[in-house]
Amino acid sequence: MAVRVPTLEQINHLASGFGLVLTADELAAFQQAFKGPISSYGRLDEMVAPSLAPVSPRSPGYRPPPSENPYGAWYWKTDIRSGSDGLLSGKKVAIKDNICVAGVPMMNGSALLEGYVPEFDATVVTRILDAGGTIAGKAACEDLCFSGASHTCATGVIRNPHNPAHSAGGSSGGSAALVASGEVPMALGGDQGGSIRTPSSWCGVYGLKPTWGLVPTTGSMPISYSVDHCGPMCASVEDVARLLTVIAGHDGWDTRTIAARTGNYMGALTKPARGLRIGILREGFGHPESDPAVNEKVRQALGQLAKAGVESTEVSVPWHLDGPHVWSGVILEGAAEMMLKGYGVGNNVQGYYPLSMQEALARGMSSRINDVSPTVKLVLMLGEYMHRNYHGRYHSKAQNLRGSLRRAYDEALETFDVLAMPTIPFTATPIPSADAPLNTIIDVALNMQANTCSFDVSGHPAFTVPCGRVNGLPVGLMLVGRHFEEPTLIRLAQAIEAGSDWKLN
Repeated sequence: MAVRVPTLEQINHLASGFGLVLTADELAAFQQAFKGPISSYGRLDEMVAPSLAPVSPRSPGYRPPPSENPYGAWYWKTDIRSGSDGLLSGKKVAIKDNICVAGVPMMNGSALLEGYVPEFDATVVTRILDAGGTIAGKAACEDLCFSGASHTCATGVIRNPHNPAHSAGGSSGGSAALVASGEVPMALGGDQGGSIRTPSSWCGVYGLKPTWGLVPTTGSMPISYSVDHCGPMCASVEDVARLLTVIAGHDGWDTRTIAARTGNYMGALTKPARGLRIGILREGFGHPESDPAVNEKVRQALGQLAKAGVESTEVSVPWHLDGPHVWSGVILEGAAEMMLKGYGVGNNVQGYYPLSMQEALARGMSSRINDVSPTVKLVLMLGEYMHRNYHGRYHSKAQNLRGSLRRAYDEALETFDVLAMPTIPFTATPIPSADAPLNTIIDVALNMQANTCSFDVSGHPAFTVPCGRVNGLPVGLMLVGRHFEEPTLIRLAQAIEAGSDWKLN
Protein backbone atom coordinates (compact mmCIF):
# COMPACT_ATOMS: atom_id res chain seq x y z
CA MET A 1 0.00 0.00 0.00
CA ALA A 2 1.87 3.08 -1.25
CA VAL A 3 1.39 6.37 0.60
CA ARG A 4 0.61 9.12 -1.89
CA VAL A 5 1.55 12.78 -1.54
CA PRO A 6 -1.69 14.66 -0.78
CA THR A 7 -3.15 17.02 -3.30
CA LEU A 8 -3.34 20.75 -2.64
CA GLU A 9 -7.06 20.34 -2.04
CA GLN A 10 -6.46 17.62 0.54
CA ILE A 11 -3.88 19.74 2.36
CA ASN A 12 -6.27 22.69 2.43
CA HIS A 13 -9.02 20.44 3.85
CA LEU A 14 -6.67 19.18 6.56
CA ALA A 15 -5.63 22.70 7.43
CA SER A 16 -9.22 23.92 7.61
CA GLY A 17 -10.06 21.17 10.05
CA PHE A 18 -7.54 22.68 12.48
CA GLY A 19 -8.61 26.26 11.81
CA LEU A 20 -5.50 27.01 9.73
CA VAL A 21 -5.73 29.50 6.86
CA LEU A 22 -3.09 28.91 4.17
CA THR A 23 -2.34 30.84 1.00
CA ALA A 24 -1.87 29.10 -2.34
CA ASP A 25 1.90 29.53 -2.04
CA GLU A 26 1.86 28.05 1.46
CA LEU A 27 -0.18 25.08 0.28
CA ALA A 28 2.36 24.38 -2.46
CA ALA A 29 5.24 24.73 0.02
CA PHE A 30 3.67 22.29 2.45
CA GLN A 31 3.02 19.83 -0.36
CA GLN A 32 6.73 19.92 -1.17
CA ALA A 33 7.62 19.56 2.52
CA PHE A 34 5.42 16.45 2.77
CA LYS A 35 7.49 14.59 0.20
CA GLY A 36 10.51 13.89 2.42
CA PRO A 37 8.62 12.30 5.33
CA ILE A 38 6.36 10.40 2.94
CA SER A 39 9.42 8.81 1.32
CA SER A 40 10.06 7.19 4.72
CA TYR A 41 6.67 5.50 4.51
CA GLY A 42 7.73 4.08 1.15
CA ARG A 43 10.81 2.58 2.76
CA LEU A 44 8.72 1.19 5.64
CA ASP A 45 6.63 -0.66 3.06
CA GLU A 46 9.80 -2.42 1.87
CA MET A 47 11.02 -3.48 5.33
CA VAL A 48 10.10 -6.69 7.19
CA ALA A 49 8.96 -6.15 10.78
CA PRO A 50 9.63 -8.73 13.51
CA SER A 51 6.78 -11.00 14.48
CA LEU A 52 5.78 -12.84 17.63
CA ALA A 53 7.01 -16.35 18.40
CA PRO A 54 6.43 -19.07 15.79
CA VAL A 55 3.16 -20.90 16.26
CA SER A 56 2.53 -24.59 16.80
CA PRO A 57 0.98 -26.52 13.88
CA ARG A 58 -2.79 -26.62 14.16
CA SER A 59 -6.12 -26.92 12.39
CA PRO A 60 -8.45 -23.91 12.53
CA GLY A 61 -11.21 -25.72 14.43
CA TYR A 62 -14.89 -24.98 13.85
CA ARG A 63 -17.87 -22.88 14.89
CA PRO A 64 -19.88 -25.13 17.24
CA PRO A 65 -23.58 -25.71 16.50
CA PRO A 66 -26.16 -24.89 19.19
CA SER A 67 -26.19 -28.51 20.31
CA GLU A 68 -22.54 -28.09 21.37
CA ASN A 69 -23.02 -24.58 22.69
CA PRO A 70 -26.08 -24.49 24.99
CA TYR A 71 -25.06 -21.29 26.78
CA GLY A 72 -23.70 -19.44 23.74
CA ALA A 73 -20.35 -19.38 25.51
CA TRP A 74 -18.15 -20.66 22.67
CA TYR A 75 -17.28 -18.57 19.65
CA TRP A 76 -14.97 -21.22 18.13
CA LYS A 77 -13.81 -24.68 19.18
CA THR A 78 -10.26 -25.92 18.66
CA ASP A 79 -7.86 -28.60 19.85
CA ILE A 80 -4.45 -26.92 19.75
CA ARG A 81 -1.49 -28.33 21.62
CA SER A 82 2.28 -28.08 21.28
CA GLY A 83 3.26 -31.51 22.59
CA SER A 84 5.18 -29.91 25.47
CA ASP A 85 4.94 -31.08 29.06
CA GLY A 86 4.56 -28.64 31.90
CA LEU A 87 2.40 -27.18 34.63
CA LEU A 88 -0.68 -27.19 32.39
CA SER A 89 -0.32 -30.70 30.95
CA GLY A 90 -3.75 -32.26 30.56
CA LYS A 91 -5.52 -28.94 31.11
CA LYS A 92 -7.94 -27.48 28.57
CA VAL A 93 -8.00 -23.69 28.41
CA ALA A 94 -10.58 -21.43 26.77
CA ILE A 95 -9.22 -18.15 25.41
CA LYS A 96 -11.33 -15.01 25.54
CA ASP A 97 -12.06 -13.91 21.99
CA ASN A 98 -10.21 -10.60 22.30
CA ILE A 99 -6.94 -12.58 22.45
CA CYS A 100 -5.30 -13.69 19.19
CA VAL A 101 -4.80 -17.38 18.40
CA ALA A 102 -3.08 -17.94 15.05
CA GLY A 103 -5.26 -19.46 12.35
CA VAL A 104 -8.43 -19.23 14.46
CA PRO A 105 -11.16 -16.67 13.69
CA MET A 106 -11.50 -13.80 16.16
CA MET A 107 -14.46 -11.41 16.49
CA ASN A 108 -14.04 -9.87 19.95
CA GLY A 109 -17.81 -10.17 20.13
CA SER A 110 -18.25 -7.60 17.37
CA ALA A 111 -19.54 -7.48 13.81
CA LEU A 112 -16.65 -5.11 13.09
CA LEU A 113 -14.16 -8.01 13.15
CA GLU A 114 -16.28 -10.72 11.53
CA GLY A 115 -14.09 -12.77 9.20
CA TYR A 116 -10.77 -11.75 10.77
CA VAL A 117 -8.20 -14.53 11.30
CA PRO A 118 -4.96 -13.54 13.09
CA GLU A 119 -1.68 -15.03 11.94
CA PHE A 120 0.04 -14.94 15.34
CA ASP A 121 -0.44 -16.15 18.91
CA ALA A 122 -0.69 -13.70 21.79
CA THR A 123 2.11 -14.05 24.33
CA VAL A 124 -0.21 -15.67 26.90
CA VAL A 125 -1.32 -18.25 24.31
CA THR A 126 2.28 -19.16 23.51
CA ARG A 127 3.01 -19.55 27.22
CA ILE A 128 0.01 -21.82 27.75
CA LEU A 129 1.03 -24.07 24.86
CA ASP A 130 4.66 -24.16 26.03
CA ALA A 131 3.43 -25.28 29.47
CA GLY A 132 1.54 -28.22 27.99
CA GLY A 133 -1.93 -26.67 27.97
CA THR A 134 -4.50 -27.36 25.26
CA ILE A 135 -6.29 -24.44 23.64
CA ALA A 136 -9.87 -25.72 23.59
CA GLY A 137 -11.29 -22.73 21.75
CA LYS A 138 -12.30 -19.10 21.84
CA ALA A 139 -14.78 -18.00 24.50
CA ALA A 140 -17.45 -15.58 23.32
CA CYS A 141 -17.35 -12.10 24.82
CA GLU A 142 -19.21 -8.81 24.68
CA ASP A 143 -19.08 -6.44 21.71
CA LEU A 144 -15.54 -5.02 21.91
CA CYS A 145 -15.75 -5.88 25.63
CA PHE A 146 -17.90 -2.82 26.41
CA SER A 147 -20.42 -4.51 28.71
CA GLY A 148 -20.49 -5.99 32.19
CA ALA A 149 -23.50 -8.13 31.33
CA SER A 150 -23.77 -10.76 28.57
CA HIS A 151 -26.36 -9.55 26.06
CA THR A 152 -24.27 -7.48 23.59
CA CYS A 153 -22.18 -10.22 21.93
CA ALA A 154 -22.68 -10.18 18.14
CA THR A 155 -22.98 -13.99 18.03
CA GLY A 156 -25.80 -14.00 20.56
CA VAL A 157 -26.61 -13.87 24.25
CA ILE A 158 -24.27 -15.71 26.65
CA ARG A 159 -26.30 -17.46 29.36
CA ASN A 160 -25.56 -18.23 32.99
CA PRO A 161 -25.30 -22.01 33.60
CA HIS A 162 -26.94 -21.56 37.02
CA ASN A 163 -30.01 -19.96 35.42
CA PRO A 164 -30.00 -19.50 31.63
CA ALA A 165 -32.51 -16.65 31.89
CA HIS A 166 -29.87 -14.62 33.71
CA SER A 167 -26.68 -12.93 32.59
CA ALA A 168 -23.35 -14.72 32.72
CA GLY A 169 -21.72 -11.33 33.30
CA GLY A 170 -19.28 -9.57 31.03
CA SER A 171 -17.29 -8.90 29.22
CA SER A 172 -15.60 -12.30 29.75
CA GLY A 173 -18.96 -14.04 30.06
CA GLY A 174 -18.13 -16.92 27.76
CA SER A 175 -15.00 -17.72 29.76
CA ALA A 176 -16.95 -17.85 33.03
CA ALA A 177 -19.85 -19.86 31.60
CA LEU A 178 -17.52 -22.46 30.09
CA VAL A 179 -15.75 -22.95 33.43
CA ALA A 180 -19.00 -22.96 35.42
CA SER A 181 -20.59 -25.54 33.11
CA GLY A 182 -17.57 -27.84 33.40
CA GLU A 183 -16.51 -27.64 29.74
CA VAL A 184 -13.04 -26.43 30.69
CA PRO A 185 -11.27 -26.06 34.05
CA MET A 186 -9.47 -22.88 32.99
CA ALA A 187 -10.04 -19.81 30.86
CA LEU A 188 -8.44 -16.46 30.19
CA GLY A 189 -10.36 -13.25 30.68
CA GLY A 190 -9.69 -9.55 30.34
CA ASP A 191 -10.52 -6.86 32.86
CA GLN A 192 -10.78 -3.10 32.40
CA GLY A 193 -13.72 -2.39 34.69
CA GLY A 194 -14.50 -5.79 36.21
CA SER A 195 -14.68 -8.05 33.18
CA ILE A 196 -12.90 -10.98 34.84
CA ARG A 197 -14.50 -10.56 38.25
CA THR A 198 -18.11 -9.80 37.27
CA PRO A 199 -18.72 -12.98 35.24
CA SER A 200 -16.66 -15.07 37.66
CA SER A 201 -18.78 -13.82 40.55
CA TRP A 202 -22.10 -14.28 38.76
CA CYS A 203 -21.18 -17.75 37.45
CA GLY A 204 -19.65 -18.97 40.71
CA VAL A 205 -16.04 -19.50 39.57
CA TYR A 206 -12.67 -18.15 40.68
CA GLY A 207 -11.44 -15.07 38.82
CA LEU A 208 -8.25 -13.11 39.45
CA LYS A 209 -7.51 -9.67 38.03
CA PRO A 210 -3.75 -9.53 38.53
CA THR A 211 -1.74 -6.47 39.42
CA TRP A 212 -1.57 -4.09 36.45
CA GLY A 213 1.50 -5.04 34.45
CA LEU A 214 1.94 -8.58 35.82
CA VAL A 215 0.49 -10.41 32.79
CA PRO A 216 1.37 -9.24 29.26
CA THR A 217 -1.41 -8.30 26.89
CA THR A 218 0.75 -8.54 23.76
CA GLY A 219 -1.42 -9.86 20.94
CA SER A 220 -4.67 -8.97 22.70
CA MET A 221 -7.09 -6.25 21.66
CA PRO A 222 -6.98 -3.51 24.29
CA ILE A 223 -9.53 -1.03 25.55
CA SER A 224 -7.24 1.50 27.23
CA TYR A 225 -3.54 1.00 27.94
CA SER A 226 -3.60 2.18 31.56
CA VAL A 227 -6.44 -0.11 32.70
CA ASP A 228 -5.96 -3.25 30.57
CA HIS A 229 -5.52 -6.51 32.51
CA CYS A 230 -5.48 -10.20 31.54
CA GLY A 231 -5.94 -12.99 34.04
CA PRO A 232 -7.19 -16.49 34.96
CA MET A 233 -10.77 -17.66 35.45
CA CYS A 234 -10.88 -21.19 36.83
CA ALA A 235 -12.84 -23.90 38.60
CA SER A 236 -10.47 -23.98 41.58
CA VAL A 237 -7.91 -21.86 43.38
CA GLU A 238 -5.21 -24.35 42.43
CA ASP A 239 -5.98 -23.91 38.75
CA VAL A 240 -5.81 -20.12 39.16
CA ALA A 241 -2.36 -20.54 40.70
CA ARG A 242 -1.26 -22.85 37.86
CA LEU A 243 -2.47 -20.61 35.09
CA LEU A 244 -1.10 -17.44 36.69
CA THR A 245 2.29 -19.09 37.15
CA VAL A 246 2.43 -19.79 33.43
CA ILE A 247 1.20 -16.46 32.03
CA ALA A 248 2.76 -13.94 34.46
CA GLY A 249 5.97 -12.02 33.88
CA HIS A 250 7.73 -9.63 31.51
CA ASP A 251 7.65 -10.64 27.84
CA GLY A 252 9.87 -8.04 26.15
CA TRP A 253 7.04 -6.43 24.17
CA ASP A 254 4.57 -5.08 26.72
CA THR A 255 6.23 -2.17 28.54
CA ARG A 256 3.68 -2.46 31.35
CA THR A 257 5.35 -5.70 32.41
CA ILE A 258 8.82 -4.20 32.93
CA ALA A 259 8.07 -3.76 36.64
CA ALA A 260 6.37 -7.16 37.01
CA ARG A 261 7.32 -9.11 40.13
CA THR A 262 6.21 -12.71 39.92
CA GLY A 263 5.54 -14.76 43.04
CA ASN A 264 5.39 -18.37 44.15
CA TYR A 265 1.72 -18.91 43.38
CA MET A 266 1.83 -22.69 43.67
CA GLY A 267 3.69 -22.48 46.97
CA ALA A 268 0.97 -20.17 48.32
CA LEU A 269 -1.50 -23.07 48.05
CA THR A 270 0.17 -24.88 50.95
CA LYS A 271 0.84 -21.84 53.11
CA PRO A 272 -1.83 -21.43 55.80
CA ALA A 273 -3.88 -18.25 56.04
CA ARG A 274 -3.44 -18.07 59.82
CA GLY A 275 -2.28 -14.65 60.98
CA LEU A 276 -3.51 -12.73 57.95
CA ARG A 277 -5.53 -9.59 58.62
CA ILE A 278 -8.59 -8.63 56.55
CA GLY A 279 -10.01 -5.13 56.36
CA ILE A 280 -13.73 -5.41 55.60
CA LEU A 281 -14.30 -2.37 53.39
CA ARG A 282 -17.29 -0.46 54.73
CA GLU A 283 -17.88 1.40 51.46
CA GLY A 284 -18.06 -1.87 49.56
CA PHE A 285 -21.35 -2.80 51.26
CA GLY A 286 -23.26 0.47 51.26
CA HIS A 287 -24.23 1.10 47.65
CA PRO A 288 -27.86 2.03 46.92
CA GLU A 289 -28.11 -1.07 44.73
CA SER A 290 -26.56 -3.43 47.31
CA ASP A 291 -28.59 -6.55 48.06
CA PRO A 292 -28.65 -7.21 51.84
CA ALA A 293 -28.68 -10.96 51.17
CA VAL A 294 -25.45 -10.66 49.15
CA ASN A 295 -23.87 -8.56 51.90
CA GLU A 296 -24.84 -11.20 54.46
CA LYS A 297 -23.33 -14.07 52.45
CA VAL A 298 -20.04 -12.20 52.18
CA ARG A 299 -19.97 -11.34 55.87
CA GLN A 300 -20.76 -14.96 56.80
CA ALA A 301 -17.84 -16.22 54.71
CA LEU A 302 -15.49 -13.67 56.28
CA GLY A 303 -16.71 -14.66 59.74
CA GLN A 304 -15.97 -18.32 59.00
CA LEU A 305 -12.36 -17.40 58.24
CA ALA A 306 -11.83 -16.89 61.96
CA LYS A 307 -11.69 -20.71 62.16
CA ALA A 308 -8.57 -20.53 59.99
CA GLY A 309 -6.94 -17.97 62.30
CA VAL A 310 -7.71 -14.95 60.12
CA GLU A 311 -8.52 -11.63 61.79
CA SER A 312 -11.22 -9.39 60.28
CA THR A 313 -12.00 -5.78 61.18
CA GLU A 314 -14.05 -3.15 59.39
CA VAL A 315 -12.13 -0.35 57.66
CA SER A 316 -13.24 2.77 55.82
CA VAL A 317 -11.70 4.05 52.57
CA PRO A 318 -13.93 6.96 51.48
CA TRP A 319 -12.01 7.24 48.20
CA HIS A 320 -13.63 3.96 47.15
CA LEU A 321 -16.87 5.80 46.42
CA ASP A 322 -15.07 8.21 44.10
CA GLY A 323 -13.14 5.45 42.34
CA PRO A 324 -15.85 4.90 39.68
CA HIS A 325 -15.75 8.60 38.80
CA VAL A 326 -11.98 8.50 38.34
CA TRP A 327 -12.37 5.31 36.30
CA SER A 328 -14.97 6.94 34.03
CA GLY A 329 -12.62 9.84 33.36
CA VAL A 330 -9.81 7.47 32.42
CA ILE A 331 -11.62 4.86 30.36
CA LEU A 332 -14.12 6.83 28.27
CA GLU A 333 -11.60 8.93 26.37
CA GLY A 334 -8.93 6.25 26.68
CA ALA A 335 -11.17 3.69 25.00
CA ALA A 336 -12.44 6.07 22.32
CA GLU A 337 -8.89 7.08 21.39
CA MET A 338 -7.11 3.71 21.62
CA MET A 339 -9.75 1.06 20.94
CA LEU A 340 -12.02 2.82 18.48
CA LYS A 341 -10.30 5.78 16.82
CA GLY A 342 -6.99 3.93 17.27
CA TYR A 343 -8.41 0.80 15.61
CA GLY A 344 -7.55 -1.48 18.49
CA VAL A 345 -3.92 -0.45 18.88
CA GLY A 346 -3.71 3.30 19.47
CA ASN A 347 -0.28 4.88 19.16
CA ASN A 348 2.70 6.26 21.10
CA VAL A 349 3.00 3.04 23.12
CA GLN A 350 6.21 1.05 22.85
CA GLY A 351 5.14 -2.51 22.14
CA TYR A 352 3.96 -5.00 19.53
CA TYR A 353 1.37 -3.64 17.09
CA PRO A 354 -0.80 -6.35 15.48
CA LEU A 355 -1.19 -4.76 12.05
CA SER A 356 -3.62 -7.31 10.63
CA MET A 357 -5.99 -6.77 13.57
CA GLN A 358 -5.69 -3.01 13.22
CA GLU A 359 -6.52 -3.13 9.50
CA ALA A 360 -9.43 -5.53 10.05
CA LEU A 361 -10.98 -3.26 12.67
CA ALA A 362 -10.43 -0.19 10.48
CA ARG A 363 -12.33 -1.90 7.66
CA GLY A 364 -15.13 -2.81 10.02
CA MET A 365 -15.31 0.70 11.44
CA SER A 366 -15.72 2.15 7.96
CA SER A 367 -18.29 -0.37 6.72
CA ARG A 368 -20.23 -1.79 9.70
CA ILE A 369 -20.16 0.80 12.48
CA ASN A 370 -23.97 0.79 12.69
CA ASP A 371 -23.89 -2.91 13.56
CA VAL A 372 -22.15 -2.40 16.92
CA SER A 373 -23.92 -2.58 20.28
CA PRO A 374 -25.42 0.45 22.03
CA THR A 375 -22.64 0.35 24.61
CA VAL A 376 -19.97 0.66 21.91
CA LYS A 377 -21.86 3.59 20.38
CA LEU A 378 -22.10 5.21 23.81
CA VAL A 379 -18.36 4.96 24.49
CA LEU A 380 -17.47 6.19 21.00
CA MET A 381 -19.75 9.22 21.12
CA LEU A 382 -19.25 10.22 24.75
CA GLY A 383 -15.48 9.74 24.63
CA GLU A 384 -15.25 11.83 21.46
CA TYR A 385 -17.57 14.48 22.90
CA MET A 386 -15.32 14.89 25.93
CA HIS A 387 -12.21 14.97 23.76
CA ARG A 388 -13.53 17.56 21.31
CA ASN A 389 -15.26 19.85 23.76
CA TYR A 390 -12.98 19.61 26.78
CA HIS A 391 -9.65 18.88 25.01
CA GLY A 392 -8.82 15.87 27.18
CA ARG A 393 -8.95 17.90 30.40
CA TYR A 394 -10.97 15.38 32.38
CA HIS A 395 -9.01 12.38 31.15
CA SER A 396 -5.82 14.10 32.28
CA LYS A 397 -7.28 15.06 35.66
CA ALA A 398 -8.55 11.52 36.21
CA GLN A 399 -5.11 10.12 35.38
CA ASN A 400 -3.62 12.46 37.99
CA LEU A 401 -6.24 11.48 40.56
CA ARG A 402 -5.57 7.78 40.13
CA GLY A 403 -2.46 8.26 42.29
CA SER A 404 -4.61 9.58 45.14
CA LEU A 405 -6.99 6.63 44.77
CA ARG A 406 -4.12 4.18 44.80
CA ARG A 407 -2.58 5.76 47.89
CA ALA A 408 -5.89 5.56 49.75
CA TYR A 409 -6.02 1.80 49.27
CA ASP A 410 -2.29 1.47 49.99
CA GLU A 411 -2.73 3.24 53.32
CA ALA A 412 -5.44 0.78 54.34
CA LEU A 413 -3.22 -2.10 53.18
CA GLU A 414 -0.47 -0.92 55.54
CA THR A 415 -2.70 -2.13 58.40
CA PHE A 416 -4.38 -5.04 56.63
CA ASP A 417 -3.03 -7.73 54.32
CA VAL A 418 -6.23 -7.78 52.27
CA LEU A 419 -9.37 -5.69 51.77
CA ALA A 420 -12.64 -7.59 51.35
CA MET A 421 -16.12 -6.76 50.03
CA PRO A 422 -18.81 -8.20 47.75
CA THR A 423 -17.49 -8.51 44.21
CA ILE A 424 -20.81 -7.34 42.76
CA PRO A 425 -23.45 -5.80 45.06
CA PHE A 426 -26.17 -8.07 43.65
CA THR A 427 -26.51 -11.42 41.88
CA ALA A 428 -26.76 -11.97 38.12
CA THR A 429 -29.51 -9.94 36.51
CA PRO A 430 -32.08 -11.24 34.01
CA ILE A 431 -31.08 -10.95 30.37
CA PRO A 432 -33.08 -8.11 28.80
CA SER A 433 -35.37 -8.94 25.92
CA ALA A 434 -34.22 -8.09 22.42
CA ASP A 435 -36.91 -5.40 22.21
CA ALA A 436 -36.14 -3.83 25.58
CA PRO A 437 -35.85 -0.02 25.63
CA LEU A 438 -32.41 1.29 24.64
CA ASN A 439 -31.85 2.83 28.08
CA THR A 440 -32.51 -0.54 29.71
CA ILE A 441 -30.09 -2.35 27.41
CA ILE A 442 -27.37 0.17 28.28
CA ASP A 443 -28.11 0.36 32.02
CA VAL A 444 -28.17 -3.40 32.53
CA ALA A 445 -24.80 -3.62 30.76
CA LEU A 446 -23.05 -1.10 33.00
CA ASN A 447 -24.75 -0.97 36.41
CA MET A 448 -22.68 -3.50 38.38
CA GLN A 449 -19.17 -2.04 38.60
CA ALA A 450 -19.31 -0.04 41.84
CA ASN A 451 -16.80 -2.31 43.61
CA THR A 452 -14.72 -3.58 40.70
CA CYS A 453 -13.70 -0.69 38.45
CA SER A 454 -11.69 1.26 41.05
CA PHE A 455 -9.08 -1.50 41.18
CA ASP A 456 -8.55 -1.36 37.42
CA VAL A 457 -7.54 2.27 37.95
CA SER A 458 -5.46 1.65 41.08
CA GLY A 459 -3.90 -1.51 39.63
CA HIS A 460 -4.28 -3.58 42.81
CA PRO A 461 -4.79 -7.35 42.39
CA ALA A 462 -8.38 -8.43 43.04
CA PHE A 463 -9.59 -12.02 43.38
CA THR A 464 -13.28 -13.01 43.39
CA VAL A 465 -14.08 -16.20 45.27
CA PRO A 466 -17.49 -17.98 45.38
CA CYS A 467 -18.99 -17.75 48.86
CA GLY A 468 -22.61 -18.88 48.57
CA ARG A 469 -25.85 -18.39 46.67
CA VAL A 470 -28.89 -16.17 46.87
CA ASN A 471 -32.01 -17.53 45.19
CA GLY A 472 -29.89 -20.12 43.39
CA LEU A 473 -27.44 -17.58 41.93
CA PRO A 474 -23.78 -17.38 43.03
CA VAL A 475 -22.32 -14.65 45.21
CA GLY A 476 -18.69 -13.57 44.98
CA LEU A 477 -16.40 -12.30 47.73
CA MET A 478 -13.64 -10.02 46.43
CA LEU A 479 -10.19 -10.01 48.03
CA VAL A 480 -7.91 -7.07 47.17
CA GLY A 481 -4.20 -7.09 47.98
CA ARG A 482 -1.04 -5.07 47.70
CA HIS A 483 0.58 -4.74 44.29
CA PHE A 484 2.23 -8.02 43.17
CA GLU A 485 1.11 -9.84 46.35
CA GLU A 486 -1.12 -12.32 44.54
CA PRO A 487 0.25 -15.17 46.73
CA THR A 488 -1.50 -13.61 49.74
CA LEU A 489 -4.81 -13.58 47.88
CA ILE A 490 -4.29 -17.20 46.87
CA ARG A 491 -3.64 -18.19 50.51
CA LEU A 492 -6.90 -16.65 51.62
CA ALA A 493 -8.87 -17.97 48.66
CA GLN A 494 -7.55 -21.45 49.38
CA ALA A 495 -8.76 -21.17 52.98
CA ILE A 496 -12.22 -20.15 51.80
CA GLU A 497 -12.35 -22.97 49.25
CA ALA A 498 -11.13 -25.56 51.77
CA GLY A 499 -13.76 -24.76 54.43
CA SER A 500 -16.71 -27.11 54.15
CA ASP A 501 -19.00 -24.43 55.59
CA TRP A 502 -18.10 -22.06 52.77
CA LYS A 503 -19.06 -24.10 49.72
CA LEU A 504 -21.74 -22.77 47.40
CA ASN A 505 -25.04 -23.32 49.15
